[in-house]
Amino acid sequence: MRASQSMVASRASNKVLVARFSRTPLVCKAQSKAKFFVGGNWKCNGTVSSVKELVAGLNAGAGAIKDVDVVVAPTYIHLDMVQQSLDSKILVSAQNMWIEGPGAYTGEISAEQINDLGLKWVITGHSERRALFGESNEVIAQKTVKALAHGLSVIACIGETLAQREAGQMFPVIDAQIQALVDVVKDWDRVVIAYEPVWAIGTGVVATPVQAQEAHAHLREVLEAKLGVETARKLRLLYGGSVNDQNCKELAAQEDIDGFLVGGASLNADSFLHIIESHTAKLSAV
Repeated sequence: MRASQSMVASRASNKVLVARFSRTPLVCKAQSKAKFFVGGNWKCNGTVSSVKELVAGLNAGAGAIKDVDVVVAPTYIHLDMVQQSLDSKILVSAQNMWIEGPGAYTGEISAEQINDLGLKWVITGHSERRALFGESNEVIAQKTVKALAHGLSVIACIGETLAQREAGQMFPVIDAQIQALVDVVKDWDRVVIAYEPVWAIGTGVVATPVQAQEAHAHLREVLEAKLGVETARKLRLLYGGSVNDQNCKELAAQEDIDGFLVGGASLNADSFLHIIESHTAKLSAV
């Protein structure tokens, strides 16, 4: 089967999946009390010219940002440029980091170097790191601890693949990913969890609000059992997976969704600003 045919078949399967897993919404007892958070992961995208244009667009709309934390993650080579030119209402994050300190690790970037640039955030455990680079739950947990030890805040990503969800392994998979973090993380005040169903990332297929709320409510229940009610209420749970300016408000209104980690739509300033604005749907739902 050609790659294009495979992609079409995968998307068709995903659409069936959306219908198959639609259920009654679940709401966790430890309901969220967290401030809304929107992250933009630019992945391996951007030139000097396009990044300058994107930053200019974000700066133009930054004045309207309030009652929401906003972070963007450019490529490594654009980090300093964005850090120097982006409005202070939007913080800058690295997309990944090395598990050790500085040394003979060609192609890596350390927590110490991220800190030295004056950055406050880093992403760990993105599904592309897990799938393409074989990063295990344990490696991701150790990266998270390393980042926290050097004063960084962390967007820790979790999520199941299509095969795992279809096999009924969604909850065991994300529970194991959470447990690896729980085993080693002591300071949860600087951790944000991003739930990204891998079957929805970059496919244009988004989990329904019911599906997303189901996963987030389950996560908060698990966190409540392991960390206590107060920590579970304060810990921000983001949804990621083809979030855009058309679906963000309905997703934002869900009880246990505290924001988004946005991929492709974060490369368009107008779209990303609209997604940031969706936090008003959360306020309206309270």
